[in-house]
Amino acid sequence: MAASSPILTGILCRCPRCAKGSLFSSYLKLAPNCARCGLDYAFADSGDGPAVFVIFLVAPLVIILALAVGSVIPMAPWVHLLVWIPVTLLLCLALLPPFKGVLVNLQFSNDAHEGHQ
Repeated sequence: MAASSPILTGILCRCPRCAKGSLFSSYLKLAPNCARCGLDYAFADSGDGPAVFVIFLVAPLVIILALAVGSVIPMAPWVHLLVWIPVTLLLCLALLPPFKGVLVNLQFSNDAHEGHQ
């Protein structure tokens, strides 16, 4: 039962084995197992990885957008705050589940486990 690309399956927040069942039971909480194929998600531990990747993507993007918009439309600093803080929060909140899904799917497809001595 081969799944499609772990990247695509992760972006869609689907089960890494069957690519049909949901990966999450709520916003960022992993379901205990896949409702379709029964895969136990106990192996999954993405840690802080999704947050780090989202920060590395969103921060430069928002800075570039703020500089570009600020060079075309002169804005007071407080207006920049009113615009870019919500944009930053919305982008981060929107991207966290897909990034976590990708990391969990890659962990499954690469049979990655915590290191033991």
